[in-house]
Amino acid sequence: MTGNLLFDVTDGIATLTLNRPEKLNAFTGGMLRELVAALDECEANDDVLVAILTGAGRGFCSGGDIDAMGEAVDNRPHVTKQRIWREIQAFPKRAATFEKPLIAAVNGVATGGGMDLALACDIRLAGQSARFAETYAKIGLLPGGGGAYFLPRLVGKARALELLWTADFVTAEEALAIGLVSHVYPDGELLGKAMALARKIAAMPPLSVRLIKRAVNQGLEVDMTTAFDLISSHIAVARAGHDHAEAINAFREKRKGRYVGY
Repeated sequence: MTGNLLFDVTDGIATLTLNRPEKLNAFTGGMLRELVAALDECEANDDVLVAILTGAGRGFCSGGDIDAMGEAVDNRPHVTKQRIWREIQAFPKRAATFEKPLIAAVNGVATGGGMDLALACDIRLAGQSARFAETYAKIGLLPGGGGAYFLPRLVGKARALELLWTADFVTAEEALAIGLVSHVYPDGELLGKAMALARKIAAMPPLSVRLIKRAVNQGLEVDMTTAFDLISSHIAVARAGHDHAEAINAFREKRKGRYVGY
């Protein structure tokens, strides 16, 4: 990892920190590639149970670096298509297949592509100073990083279209009210609260956590009968493993479970 993305693993929690505070963590292509590589590393490391994405300084992420846009850029359609597909959309596509919980701790502004990064995560927590906006329309573009896909699923079609068309900012409290974030905390407590949630999830049987995420994602895309069929198979796998029996014993003995991951 370069200095533009900080990567730390402590007690089973991976923290990925966008680190261009002087640019409000505006991302570059290199940063996005590093984010994907970090998720790859988290998934390959059995010691990582939960990942947190946040930003350094006073902002989460202001989106793509505006210095890399405009007339000086090669805007031929096939070049733009390839860049969006391979670079801008690489993180949300990888996050969609990431089997472990991914929490966004949104501090300060999350705009454009930065908001899309947060939308791609499983859970969003916000500091009181957080402000969200899908600003693409202001620069004559569309939400290439997933905003048009994720936002209607979180806040409904009408509200999503309003936010996308107007580029209006949403405060942390407004984001909480419309279901964009799950909790709002004082700025100084945000990362600590995110870590506390991550630890709570990490204390659960890892296979159960992963299969629950898979079942929820599958259930959003298939009919009820298929979803029920899939989850019955997941339960059969989980019940046959070590951790189910250990969780039952831990409950009965009023102690923490000692899980091995299957």
